[in-house]
Amino acid sequence: MDFELSDEQTQIRDEVRRFAENEIAPVAQEYDVEEKFPFEVLETATEMGLTGANIPMEYGGAEYSALDTAIIIEELFAVDPGIALSITATTFGSDAIIEYGTEEQKEKFLAPIASGEAIMGAAISEPDTGSDVSSVSTNAEKDGDEWVINGNKMWITNGSVGDFFVVMCETDPDAEGRYNGFSQIVVESDRDGFTSEKITGKLGIRASDTAELIFDDVRVPEENLVGTRGMGFLQLMQFFDITRTMVAAQGVGIAKGAAERSLEYAQEREQFGRPIGDFQSIQHKIADMHTRTEAARQLTYKSAWSVEHSDEQLTTLASMAKEFASRVAVDCANEAVQIHGGSGYVNDFDVERLYRDAKITQIYEGTTEIQKNIIARELMDKGF
Repeated sequence: MDFELSDEQTQIRDEVRRFAENEIAPVAQEYDVEEKFPFEVLETATEMGLTGANIPMEYGGAEYSALDTAIIIEELFAVDPGIALSITATTFGSDAIIEYGTEEQKEKFLAPIASGEAIMGAAISEPDTGSDVSSVSTNAEKDGDEWVINGNKMWITNGSVGDFFVVMCETDPDAEGRYNGFSQIVVESDRDGFTSEKITGKLGIRASDTAELIFDDVRVPEENLVGTRGMGFLQLMQFFDITRTMVAAQGVGIAKGAAERSLEYAQEREQFGRPIGDFQSIQHKIADMHTRTEAARQLTYKSAWSVEHSDEQLTTLASMAKEFASRVAVDCANEAVQIHGGSGYVNDFDVERLYRDAKITQIYEGTTEIQKNIIARELMDKGF
């Protein structure tokens, strides 16, 4: 086994970190406090190819591997999760179009994302539907050569800034089987009947846009259907291994950022006439933070590697990585605030923001509890 990154991956990691330190770090607090979307930073990120990381080259993207993308996410989130999510989430929903979309859909929706001309999102969750995706009630009825969509979507990333969304709808309510009868349909935000309301007051990732979407007799052409009608739920499930791996990378980045800042602070902050890093209790915290971050990184990288190599353990690894890395992120951010003491409780220091940002990694793309259910199910079904 070779645990070394390739020269190209090392270069990507270093360049992304420099970008984050130079372009994100100076404005991170501003965007967090004002809860505003970082359009200006996004323009610079587009020039580096970060907004089209997973999009195929023929549509203007960088077509990075899952491991490359995980490395990028880790470095961005180590500096500021809110702006990092705004950058990496510009392609939310694109996997469905890449895998199941027509050539016309790919040209129409993927190319503008890669070039920075548009932002997309995936609309799945609803006010009464979170972990149980099969309970979505937003419906789409066929009327001639159009789909007419009605319903609400909640907690949608890029909801009030996105140009189009891949929307999970119930299209065949009489279909047999709990997971049949759902379809994914692209809805442009400038359609009549489409409205969005930005959600503010979030605990963390405040620079990232989150909104409620309302569909009131929204009409879209039939060609906006992604893939096969009635197979939307099964299509969506195929991507959770990838998205959960990427949330794990977010957790690794947050843990890394917390651990790095804690080490630096422990070497600078003095009490009783010497740096607090001289005290064994602080040393143990630093050692534990870095050790657990490295463990989370290796698990996440293995999951990302498995995405490209069709490993039969991928679903198990993805949920393991997501659950563990998100837990490490929360724990490291907590310890970082403790090490900083009173200074860590105000936003003069980044660890206060990391502490708030970390929690979401245990919630979106499947809660911690859901991940444990998946891990147990996979282990018992496959007998690992």
